[in-house]
Amino acid sequence: MFLEVREVAGKKKYYLVHSFRQGKKVGKIRRYLGTNLSKEKLEELKRIAEMQIIQRMNAFKKINDPLLEVLSEEEIQKIKELQENSQFKIFHLSEDEWRRFSEIFTYNTNAIEGSELNQKEVREILEKGKWPQDKSKDDISEAYGVEEAIQAIRKTKEHVSIELIKKIHEIVFKNSKHYAGQLRPKGVEVVVSDGLGNIVHEGAPSEKVAELLKELAQWYNKSRKKYPPLLLAGVVHNQFENIHPFQDGNGRVGRILMNNILIKHGLPPVNIDLSKRKEYYKSLQEYEKNHDIRPTIELLLEEYKELKKQLR
Repeated sequence: MFLEVREVAGKKKYYLVHSFRQGKKVGKIRRYLGTNLSKEKLEELKRIAEMQIIQRMNAFKKINDPLLEVLSEEEIQKIKELQENSQFKIFHLSEDEWRRFSEIFTYNTNAIEGSELNQKEVREILEKGKWPQDKSKDDISEAYGVEEAIQAIRKTKEHVSIELIKKIHEIVFKNSKHYAGQLRPKGVEVVVSDGLGNIVHEGAPSEKVAELLKELAQWYNKSRKKYPPLLLAGVVHNQFENIHPFQDGNGRVGRILMNNILIKHGLPPVNIDLSKRKEYYKSLQEYEKNHDIRPTIELLLEEYKELKKQLR
């Protein structure tokens, strides 16, 4: 942002100006501050104008939730520009790269949810069947489960359905949770809190879970040829997490479901790295609170870059 001063009829008029790129064009937002201002008053009005410009830019950058409204051509173009600006190029995985991806993804997706297995232990479990003696059997069985679910989505022709969602949960948790593959029964509600005990998310009421999943699958099937794959995968993942259909294990199932959508559209799978957990949760909150899918798409594009480096 910069200060622009114009002299008109001997009077100084002050404007705060912000330049930004919109595709191949440069746009400007200009805020009039006042005439013949003192230094103190000018600084005060600049601070107010800066906040107003930032709010307007945030609104401009926002990509609305297509579950709530049909996206405009401008919003779809924003997604394409994000992809172009990130220099993301579609790459295809060899069988060896799929094996390495499964190890990387299995470690990170479980670690995000609290698994104590390190990446070396995950590799030895999946490649050699070597179990660490000092780690939880549930962590070990869920490592096998995630890897098996990755293989399952590579084979299935389904994109999104309640049956597929339940099947993924069953595969991942069949040896660790007695309710594997079962949606939350009526009366079982989910509240997610942070380390300070503050509620950060409440799942959908249990009696609405099946209905909301059905609506999500219907929306996807109607929209899958209309919107870019990154948008489809991000929206389904985020809305799935909002619904929180299972008593536990929603994060892992959601990330596997997201990858199923990506690979069905010819894109590579993506890994959310443990080091990006904070950004990941923030993107989910932006979607839940502000109905903005842009942070999720930006995160996916960043993680694609990192994954390509890891697979080299």
